[in-house]
Amino acid sequence: MTEERASLADRIDRLFQVVRRPNGEPHSHEEVARACRESTGETFSAAYLWQLRTGRRDNPTKRHLEALAAFFQVPPAYFFDDEQGRIIAEELELLGALRNSAVRDLALRAVTLSEEGLGTVADIVEAIGRREAQRESQRESQRESQRSKGE
Repeated sequence: MTEERASLADRIDRLFQVVRRPNGEPHSHEEVARACRESTGETFSAAYLWQLRTGRRDNPTKRHLEALAAFFQVPPAYFFDDEQGRIIAEELELLGALRNSAVRDLALRAVTLSEEGLGTVADIVEAIGRREAQRESQRESQRESQRSKGE
């Protein structure tokens, strides 16, 4: 999500992308819909949830959004309050990054570093990121060149 206001569909989709089962698998629409039905006692189908997630429907009841918030363990304000939604989205980004065990291990090792050490690690990570982006750009240029030669 960017700094502009995220749509309801974007917010729901982000929850599915980041909040996973303990084994790392994403939740299914049916699983979430069933939990929401049980929570609210109201109709809540997997198809309806898919429509909300893809933006084909965008006017759910407050109880449905509260049930979704409870399932994904985020405050209901994630859906209703733009500022809170932005803050929670940032926390979800961090949660998503920490699902990667290599990122998590690096972060845990960095906890004991001094400010200077953290700065050095940040500089190294930034330099590697620039180098990888440059390599990817070169690979893309090579693929484009090969495609145009083949035409």
